[in-house]
Amino acid sequence: MTPRHIDLGRRGESAAAAHLAGLGWMILDRNWRCPEGELDIVAHDGRQHVACEVKTRASTALGEPVEAITPPKAARLRRLANRWAAEHRVPAALVRVDVLGLVSDGDGFLLDHLRGVC
Repeated sequence: MTPRHIDLGRRGESAAAAHLAGLGWMILDRNWRCPEGELDIVAHDGRQHVACEVKTRASTALGEPVEAITPPKAARLRRLANRWAAEHRVPAALVRVDVLGLVSDGDGFLLDHLRGVC
């Protein structure tokens, strides 16, 4: 049986990908991994590549999901975006890093999309 927080995270990532696709973005990678870590979603918004970190929470009792992006986490996301770009022969300067924070509202999610966090 899957632990509840893992299931919530998977549902949040799927909801975030559906949100981005609904904006007309092309989803290029989901859960892209390298030795340094993982990018939840890599997409193209029609103008540039975007590495997306998805943070999902059951509630805001411990703060907003996007508050989990500390300066060290932002730096790690930038490094991962650069690694993805190098592997896909995309100039790293052309990859933006966004964060999508999702909070469960029972049936779905409330979503906060922060663009260009690092």
